[in-house]
Amino acid sequence: MDNGKIGARSITLQEQRAIGGLDHQVPMILLDGRTYDDNLDRFLLDLPLNGVRSRHSLRAYGYDLMIWVRFLEQACGKSVWEAVHSDIAAFHRARRRGDAGARISAASWNRSVAALDKLYRWAVVEGIVASSPFMHRDEWRRGQGPRRVRVIARNEAYERAAKRMDVRFISLEDYRVFRDVGLRGLTAAGAERPGARDRNSTRNALFAELLLTTGMRLEEASFLLAAEISDSAQATRGGQGWFELPPALTKGDRGRRILMPGRVLHEISAYIDIERAHAISKFRSRQGWETIERPIFVHRRASGAASIPIRNGGAIPIEALTPDERGRLVICDDEGVPLEPAVLWLTEVGQPVQPNTWEATFTRACRRCSAAGFPMQVSPHRLRHAFAVHMLAMLIQNRLRDASVAAGDAGTEAYHRMLGDPLQQVQRLLGHASLTTTYIYLDHVAGHADTVDAAMEELLALVPKVGNS
Repeated sequence: MDNGKIGARSITLQEQRAIGGLDHQVPMILLDGRTYDDNLDRFLLDLPLNGVRSRHSLRAYGYDLMIWVRFLEQACGKSVWEAVHSDIAAFHRARRRGDAGARISAASWNRSVAALDKLYRWAVVEGIVASSPFMHRDEWRRGQGPRRVRVIARNEAYERAAKRMDVRFISLEDYRVFRDVGLRGLTAAGAERPGARDRNSTRNALFAELLLTTGMRLEEASFLLAAEISDSAQATRGGQGWFELPPALTKGDRGRRILMPGRVLHEISAYIDIERAHAISKFRSRQGWETIERPIFVHRRASGAASIPIRNGGAIPIEALTPDERGRLVICDDEGVPLEPAVLWLTEVGQPVQPNTWEATFTRACRRCSAAGFPMQVSPHRLRHAFAVHMLAMLIQNRLRDASVAAGDAGTEAYHRMLGDPLQQVQRLLGHASLTTTYIYLDHVAGHADTVDAAMEELLALVPKVGNS
């Protein structure tokens, strides 16, 4: 919860609600400990119906709206429904042209504008306000239909100069150092360093390997179920195969198929049999389910089944389980006695590893690399970028090598044959909603010729197994 005193009035954000179900993740804006405004709270509850579903996005919307509400109260003496265009201009001056310590980036400003624009568009439809305090203008853009144009109502508060997202890339050489020196605690030569090895080094290195070779987002990889990995390993029988990420686990509820390398599946299966099993024994002896907030007690599902049976009756479709719900699943035996969490990655005492723990693990590994003379900044998302660049480079290389462009082909058709399909394949693997997002990786491929020989099998060949020194 973030606090802000406005005179005698305190405006705060409560990030979660004391209710069950998916609305638990919807934030609340409070005034002196009570709901700030019923209509604003209704807008927040409607966000999942309007395309905002992930807990991170909901949290971001809550903070952006809270900052706007505080500004109106403090600087303008107004409620959120009394804002006019001059208040938007004053807000821009305060947020984008104020002192360096309080100034935000153009990208952060545009994110705030998107949240507020959605709020006031909703309020106009609901009849709460007569018009939005924002000004919009029509833009004509080339479209897909026969008329080839479409009209976009653009919010004039957006800053066109917002910096395009950078590809924070890591080479395979740097990745090996990060994994072995940073995560596993080895020396640069691959030898054991007494006292430096992380107690969870194998688990942490495998998690990094999974991100690098699949392109999964942090939250997606964090909340995989152990049974899903076991089913996939059995289905592929040692080879690589396609793995279905269910809609509720992915960004935008889109779901997608990812290519899961057989070697990684094999090594994770070994982790399940040894390290994870040891963590489960501690979970049982310490009755670890008592420390899980709002646990969901279930029974083991049959291999390949689409639902998980609930201990007290009924079943939960796996495709509908959110990351939060996956982290709260506790598997019970036939008598209902809790046995283990359902998620794949566990702490030493058997608790589910949260995404922020992985981020802290990566930060600690980077410090260890720097102390060993290899300064680097590696985050889980940077490994997703690395996967995209290597995969795109390989697909383009294969297209250029194998495709024979006929003499009569049109130039645009030949370009699409060389680049269009690889981009679309990477788009599907990463789960990007728009191909435009995937285009950012093209610039990096073009500027780094040394990545053109990297791909799934080649990448796996270049990166030694986790168990090797």
